[in-house]
Amino acid sequence: MSNIDSDVLLRAYAYGVFPMAESRDDPQLYWIDPERRGVLPLEAFHLPRRLKRTVRSAPFEIRIDTAFRDVMLGCAEAASDRQGTWINDRILALYGELFARGHAHSVECWQSGRLVGGLYGVSLGAAFFGESMFSRETDASKVALVYLVARLIVGGYRLLDTQFVTEHLKQFGTMEIPRDVYRAKLHMATLEKADFYRLPLDAAPMEVLQVLSQTS
Repeated sequence: MSNIDSDVLLRAYAYGVFPMAESRDDPQLYWIDPERRGVLPLEAFHLPRRLKRTVRSAPFEIRIDTAFRDVMLGCAEAASDRQGTWINDRILALYGELFARGHAHSVECWQSGRLVGGLYGVSLGAAFFGESMFSRETDASKVALVYLVARLIVGGYRLLDTQFVTEHLKQFGTMEIPRDVYRAKLHMATLEKADFYRLPLDAAPMEVLQVLSQTS
């Protein structure tokens, strides 16, 4: 996969496949096409009560697309629940290109001027592909996900692809669907248009919770 560039990457996402590396130090990329795909239905997003209280208390300043590469580097860090990462230098460069073209975004949690958590993903039509998230403070990645989902709902997105299902994501309503069902949903979503910035960048916690109140 030495000839992969951002155009190839977007075509791959439109078809339903995505790249990963074996490890941070492995320069090779491999196409992943799971038989069963993780998706988080936006219309059925579940917001746990404790997390709702956390969002309301506003422990973090939420920023959008101000530190995309730093979010990727945060996701590439080793953590207590993972020893390694699949985010290598080629992944950093490729998704940096997508960000520069407006096809990738980050949701960031800041505290006292320090980036303490967030997530990033790819946007194509009305589909959003969540790539990775990280936390340096309790609940930071979860709060970032809440703000992402509200932004996708307001922006008219139809599909939130989580790639895989984890225990962390199950609590929000993430489920697995067969590859053929996923590709049908993906095809329909990529034919539509969505606006990642329709929700104001400075949306207040209560505004975000109001958006989600119809799904929780």
